Amino acid sequence: MIELAYPELLWLLIIPVCVYFILPSARRMYGDALKTPFLQDIAEIKSNFKSIRFVRSSVRSSYLKMFLMSLVWLCLITALCRPQWVGEPVRVKNEGRDIVLAVDISTSMLERDFEYQRKYYTRLAVVKEVVSQFIDKRGEDKIGLLLFGTRAYMQVPLTYDKQAIKDVLSVVAAGMAGNSTSIGDAIGVALKNMPADDKAAKIIILLTDGENNDGSLSMPQAIELAQQEDVKIYTIGVGSDEVSMFGGLLTMSRDAGIDEESLKKLASATEGTYFRAKDTDSLQKVYEQINQLEPQKQEGRFVQETKEFFYYPASLALLLFMLLILLTRKVW
Repeated sequence: MIELAYPELLWLLIIPVCVYFILPSARRMYGDALKTPFLQDIAEIKSNFKSIRFVRSSVRSSYLKMFLMSLVWLCLITALCRPQWVGEPVRVKNEGRDIVLAVDISTSMLERDFEYQRKYYTRLAVVKEVVSQFIDKRGEDKIGLLLFGTRAYMQVPLTYDKQAIKDVLSVVAAGMAGNSTSIGDAIGVALKNMPADDKAAKIIILLTDGENNDGSLSMPQAIELAQQEDVKIYTIGVGSDEVSMFGGLLTMSRDAGIDEESLKKLASATEGTYFRAKDTDSLQKVYEQINQLEPQKQEGRFVQETKEFFYYPASLALLLFMLLILLTRKVW
């Protein structure tokens, strides 16, 4: 869309008209000069050398000059108004958060104790679905995916490509990273992949159904590292306190095997929060609460691409002015 940056300058177009009607007209040649008899005779003699055709062409030339001067003025004022093409508004993203989703994929995640629509699914299957929904809600954030078991792997580095993360998460299988659980190593690897020069808030959301029973980093060491890096950690313990038998007809209480005390310490020491998810509904609510605790920033400001076109009328004014100079030169 073509717009004028300074449309208020268009009023300058009427200046020549105002000058014509307000200021007194210029005195004609010899208007106040001393009149002598022989000058009239000289003027008549001079006029005899001019043909009627030359007089007509002179009048036409005067009109042409006036027209060119008007065009020059119009082009100059148009250039001063700065015509420009303005593109569609484009939103500039705000600086969001760096979020690493650390997901436990040890073999214990194959436990079928999460019910959804009267059917029981493995913990990992439900976690995949709920985490995918959470990813969709974090449009302005960079998200990374870390998978851990016996070893911890940064499967997807921090990125804005949410679909890539969900694609990787959808093909994850329990046991790919080993059978045990290395929570300390998972924290260490996540911290290592946090960019040090990034001003965005750094967050780790760690989900596990066990305790730190493997790896080189202990929980106290992981807590100390997280505090040094100023990273907030939300911890989620998943797993039911009951075991279902005979298709849900009989349930028995059991120890979920989650080291809740260590997870609470980890979250508290990093100004995060510990959550307990015993079923599908509670797991969904956990991620909803985290989404509320770490709200999205307001929409970014809008910018519009602009291309300047003032040089077109300015160039045309220069060409017309040069033509006007050539026409005003007297040819004898």
